Amino acid sequence: MEEFNKIEIQHICSNICSGGTPKSTVAEYYGGNTPWLNTKEINFRCIYETEKTITEEGLNNSSAKWIPANSVIVAMYGATAGKTAITKIPLTTNQACCNLTIDSNKADYRFVFYALCNNYAYLASLANGGAQQNLNAQQIKELEIPYPSLEEQKKIADILTTIDDKIELNCRINDNLKLIA
Repeated sequence: MEEFNKIEIQHICSNICSGGTPKSTVAEYYGGNTPWLNTKEINFRCIYETEKTITEEGLNNSSAKWIPANSVIVAMYGATAGKTAITKIPLTTNQACCNLTIDSNKADYRFVFYALCNNYAYLASLANGGAQQNLNAQQIKELEIPYPSLEEQKKIADILTTIDDKIELNCRINDNLKLIA
């Protein structure tokens, strides 16, 4: 098996940030048109919609910020620490998400996602703290992943994406068959 060079995550991102949570006591901040992701929704898959939404007012009165589609999200807190997802829509996140906007001239976002999925056990082992195990953004920034050529990254990501798409299709077919039965 070929050994690839390695690179720290921070060197292939155009932006790395966390999100924010609007005050939960202000009802006007929730139920708007802005998708808002929390870490319980991060589970090694693509995100096409979020369970909660916030309003423009909620966005403007919190640390939440827009994250572009095709960003890689890493959960930093609690039971989900180290889990990853790809956002397929522009969205906002809570502060427990480390949002990685991948520089497409340096890396394929899908490859980065799969590399992080492959490193989940290691990433989760870095989490520390008292009652709740947490990662911090610096640990994620400094995490090294394999770094083949961009062309090689795209080939690897294409294969893995095809497999994931087939698995997702099979799950939907299975769910439909259960409904019919």
